[in-house]
Amino acid sequence: MTAAHCADPDEAVAGIADGSTVLVGGFGMAGMPVQLIDALIRQGARDLTVVSNNAGNGDTGLAALLAERRVRKVICSFPRQSDSWVFDGLYRAGEIELEVVPQGNLAERLRAAGAGIGAFFCPTGAGTPLAEGKETRTIAGRTHVLEMPIHGDVALIGAHRSDRMGNLVYRKTARNFGPVMATAAALTVAQVHDVVEIGRIDPEHVVTPSIYVDRVVAVGSEQ
Repeated sequence: MTAAHCADPDEAVAGIADGSTVLVGGFGMAGMPVQLIDALIRQGARDLTVVSNNAGNGDTGLAALLAERRVRKVICSFPRQSDSWVFDGLYRAGEIELEVVPQGNLAERLRAAGAGIGAFFCPTGAGTPLAEGKETRTIAGRTHVLEMPIHGDVALIGAHRSDRMGNLVYRKTARNFGPVMATAAALTVAQVHDVVEIGRIDPEHVVTPSIYVDRVVAVGSEQ
């Protein structure tokens, strides 16, 4: 399978519908697909559910999307940080929904979606408000909570490099949620530093195979 190569980020996010669940890669700003998010703001999709590690930093990237009132709900692990004032203001005003998911559970729920796993039991969150309303089961003497996969309509991820097929490699800590999100979405869009010819990336170094990547756009910035 060969990914489509887009001329610019606006072409890369074309067709994302209102009400979509959008998986946004990044750990803070590391690996955050800022150019794709900016293009999504210009594109105009709204009423979105965003799944990300956190709820935005400062006024750029995901925070800018939130500030435009395009997001109905955030599913994340770290909604509050010293620079998460955009989300904090929206949440306190009752203008956005929040689902907090422990970080390991978030990664595993995304992985389950990509692997076709219907659900799984995990002890994290047992006995806390995060388990309210969820099925529990005692396994090996510990209470486990049933967790459901998180499927995305779209994944927006940042990688370091792609070849012309769409095989991706990442740079250092920018390899965080991108690989697992790419497997969990119906449409995966990757922004990369550059695109090289097929064969220039050692197959042993490929992290996200092209079969999971639908669109690629080179933005020139390091990811």
